[in-house]
Amino acid sequence: MNEGTLRGNGDLEVARKYYNRVAGLYDFMDILEERTLRPWRQRLLSRARGKVLEVGVGTGKNFPYYPPGVSVIGIDVAEKMLGYARKRLNGRGLPVGLMVGDVQALEFSDDVFDTAVSTFVFCSVPDPVRGLRELQRVVKPNGQILLLEHVRTNRPGPGFLGSLFARFLGPEINNRFTMECVEQAGLVIENLEHLGDEQTVKMVVAKPGKSPYARLENERPANLTLFPSLSSSTAS
Repeated sequence: MNEGTLRGNGDLEVARKYYNRVAGLYDFMDILEERTLRPWRQRLLSRARGKVLEVGVGTGKNFPYYPPGVSVIGIDVAEKMLGYARKRLNGRGLPVGLMVGDVQALEFSDDVFDTAVSTFVFCSVPDPVRGLRELQRVVKPNGQILLLEHVRTNRPGPGFLGSLFARFLGPEINNRFTMECVEQAGLVIENLEHLGDEQTVKMVVAKPGKSPYARLENERPANLTLFPSLSSSTAS
């Protein structure tokens, strides 16, 4: 994505500025929550295979959890976050390419990745449905899309620490992500887990809607239930 694209989207530019401001403190800001998130990252990333696109790669928190044999392209809207991700790569032996990019307008051809990964990214994407459709476009028909995301809630604000950071660094981006976004984007959910005390974190394993299996799933009669137990597990 070029600079013109970034500057043409006000919401995206707000996100870019915010994450560039917090890049040096980002890992510290999440240090307590990360104790809970770490095992969820490990479980999700263990599914990754082949050529992987990770969007919103941030400071590279997922790098330790990728299985052997994968290669990763990581993109982020904030160039300073990528600087910290490069430092985290040192000595890991994980083949990773890093670049500035926008999940809403990916600069990749169709059907090039085996896996797409997003962890706690879509809460700050201005148009989540557009971003998810872009993931679907660049993932192969037999590929997979792995998501670990906070969903939008009506709970109170960020609390004392979050308010303190917001005062000095600027407010966080409003969360627009819901499970309805996944459905609207046309992804076919294979597995859905509701995590956390309030179940506001969703772990999603999905197929691109363009896959032959997905087309059959989308076109089957509404009154036909093939696997009742699986159908009930994908309710949001």
